Amino acid sequence: QVQLVESGGGLVQPGGSLRLSCAASGFTLDAYAIGWFRQAPGKEREFVAAISWSGSSTNYAISVKGRFTISRDSAKNTVYLQMNSLKPEDTAVYFCAASSRAYSSVTQLYDYWGQGTQVTVSS
Repeated sequence: QVQLVESGGGLVQPGGSLRLSCAASGFTLDAYAIGWFRQAPGKEREFVAAISWSGSSTNYAISVKGRFTISRDSAKNTVYLQMNSLKPEDTAVYFCAASSRAYSSVTQLYDYWGQGTQVTVSS
């Protein structure tokens, strides 16, 4: 069974950090580009970051560039999203997704999605 599972979300104060994990089961992440997306209440799902198959290329939304870092660990079949200097506007459910076609900000290019993990930034 192909599955992506996100973890690491929670409540954090503004300026704090969290590291999200995206673990795969039933397939190897090395064959896929991985993206992180987020969706706040009442808003559309938006792109956060993506990493290529090899991990040599990354792409970030302007709103998170310089604060978030995406990385992958092939040995653990896991992709991470390190989030620093968090702001209240980063509050959302964060999803990871796998694409066999492109490392992209376009949600329609992703084949598999996780269920999401809640990130709340509040004092």
